[in-house]
Amino acid sequence: MSELTMADAPATKSFAQYRRLFFMLLGMALFAFIYYCPPWPDAIDPLGEHFVLSKEAKGALAVFALAATWWVFEVVPIGVTSITIGTLQALFMIRSASSAFKDFMDPSVLFIFGSIVIGMVFTKTGLTKRLAYKMLAIVGERTSMIYLGCFVMTAALTHLMAHTAVAATMFPLLMAINSLYADDDSPTKFGKGMFIGMAYVAGAGSIITLLGAARGAVALGFYKDIMDVEISFFTLSMYMFPIGWLMVFLLWGFFMIICRPEKSRIEGLKERSKRMYKELGAWTGRELLTLAVVFATILVIALKNFIPALDPLNKTAIMLCSTIAFFLLNILDIEDLEEIPWNIILLFAGAMSIGFCLWETGAAKWLAVNWLQLFKDAPGIVFILGMAFFVMIMTNFIMNVAAIAISLPVALVIAPYLGVAGEVILFSSLVTAGMPFLLLVGAAPNAIAYNSKQFTTGEFVMYGIPASILLMVVVWLAVTVIWPLMGMTITVPVP
Repeated sequence: MSELTMADAPATKSFAQYRRLFFMLLGMALFAFIYYCPPWPDAIDPLGEHFVLSKEAKGALAVFALAATWWVFEVVPIGVTSITIGTLQALFMIRSASSAFKDFMDPSVLFIFGSIVIGMVFTKTGLTKRLAYKMLAIVGERTSMIYLGCFVMTAALTHLMAHTAVAATMFPLLMAINSLYADDDSPTKFGKGMFIGMAYVAGAGSIITLLGAARGAVALGFYKDIMDVEISFFTLSMYMFPIGWLMVFLLWGFFMIICRPEKSRIEGLKERSKRMYKELGAWTGRELLTLAVVFATILVIALKNFIPALDPLNKTAIMLCSTIAFFLLNILDIEDLEEIPWNIILLFAGAMSIGFCLWETGAAKWLAVNWLQLFKDAPGIVFILGMAFFVMIMTNFIMNVAAIAISLPVALVIAPYLGVAGEVILFSSLVTAGMPFLLLVGAAPNAIAYNSKQFTTGEFVMYGIPASILLMVVVWLAVTVIWPLMGMTITVPVP
């Protein structure tokens, strides 16, 4: 049996090499085909305005195609694909080198950096184990309840803090739980479900308040500028609460089916968790200092939404203050800085670069106008779902705020002629913008979960397809049943 296994090993390795070579060349071929293809037709919006796909915009789509192929099939490390994104923009003069590479240090990337540092501090100080053991002592030994406990805790935290910071905080806690489930670091169904599920429910929870992600506040401000209608913090939360939590529990059921744990129970886990929690002893000074720094950071970022005097403060700068404080207080040192997963940081740096590239060259607008024009004569519900679907797909590749910004103006022009209210367009778009289930670059929690090494990018896509279908079903249910019952205006008289 061992001889057979040894004989099969070279064949498996050879197949992997050929597979890698195939998708490497496929990405390059897609780039070359799109970039050197003759000019494509203009996109024309409902008002008759033409959107030309310039050579630079076509180049942005070419880079986009190569990056998507390499990211999904892991031709090279995901961070190296990101470097390729900036390099191609500069080499083919799609954007200037200063623009292409400047986005690698965008404030959003540094915010993710600061969030990951918080997760590292939780691990180093022992807070992670303290939280993990306490939670396991409460939820018990059934793996289904461990899933549920992790998902509920993740979603609840996103009501108060950015989902990136929540994912970075939960990640080491889940790693501690996973170590009690498996004897080694090998991937398991339990591990896949727990980490991918954490990423998904972080998105689901983040749509409920303006504190979960920046996209909500930006979209509401954008909607006010276009429609001259102001939507309050509490109105947003009221409509999003049932949708967000419905998705959390549906995702729990989803992962219990497709990633059903190998063990239904972890025998003796509850007692072992209680014992291990006691063995940690009293709270240490470093743990209390860490909690104080993290709590102060979260509080200031949250209060920005309510106290006008704090509004000028940049949330990334506030987040990085916590990073600086950890080093000033000797909680972290230079060795910890070297442990940061730069592959994940580079992933998001490249995602920001391609996102701005699609935006600034006009390629994203061209895509949005062409897509929404398909629904200009469709029934209202089809148009709403079509808009939500476009945002869902685009937010897997570019910034979710940008995905809304490029499509919302076009949708709001078409909507009245189909008898659709602008409000339902906004809210359905915000739902799908918060839950990019297909690609790691869609949201920071996706990439943070990937660092667990429990799943591949291909598996993430594979699980993301049915999860995205489930999301679209929930959007349909919200538009046709839930929101009308709550008093949201769905239809308006056709002019």
